[in-house]
Amino acid sequence: MIEFGHGTHVGLRRTRNEDTYYADGALGLFLVADGMGGHQHGEVASALARDVVVNGVRRGQSLAEAVHGAAAQVLERAQRYNDALPMGSTVAAIRCTEQTYEVAWVGDSRIYQWKNGLRQLSHDHSLVQGLVEAGLIDEAQARRHPQRNVLTQALGITTLGQLHISMAKGQLTTDMSFLVCSDGLTEEVNDNAIAGIVGRQDLAAQECVDHLLLAALDNGGSDNITAILARIR
Repeated sequence: MIEFGHGTHVGLRRTRNEDTYYADGALGLFLVADGMGGHQHGEVASALARDVVVNGVRRGQSLAEAVHGAAAQVLERAQRYNDALPMGSTVAAIRCTEQTYEVAWVGDSRIYQWKNGLRQLSHDHSLVQGLVEAGLIDEAQARRHPQRNVLTQALGITTLGQLHISMAKGQLTTDMSFLVCSDGLTEEVNDNAIAGIVGRQDLAAQECVDHLLLAALDNGGSDNITAILARIR
């Protein structure tokens, strides 16, 4: 059994919400996509990415296959618009079966696992994360870096030949939880604060998500905010 909560908010500084998400306990699929681009292209890209991944998983594709299909379709749509402004989307998804889970992501939307503490399963496909991994800056500097939102991978922007779909998998246990979120949450709420909310067993999953969204808004709400919390019961 999977208990889950979900929510999204436009934030306090944006006029449109280019985030989208999907949460389906029966399918075991939880996904967040954060769109980018002018003229409402971000909304189109994230919705298209979501729909292609969901339909692919329903047809029996692995997450990697479904995300690759989404990348191809978002890229084709972006080329059809032929606009000077980019059109793209991140994607972060987890698929749970009876005994295992697999995660896949492109971009800087994140996937966390809670099991006696919070652990980030994904790693950002971003310029700043590359600097951290190279040892050129530390995590504290990364959080303040002026180019922290520059992505090195995104659906619709990265060519299929250069696309890197990151993957991870593992065994499910009944004390696990998973958080899938856009950077509108992680820009405003640090991992310690996220852990303090996600780890609260006195709150339902939906209440935890509500608290996460409120925390991001309280800290500035500079971007669209989306979060899904899935608990394995």
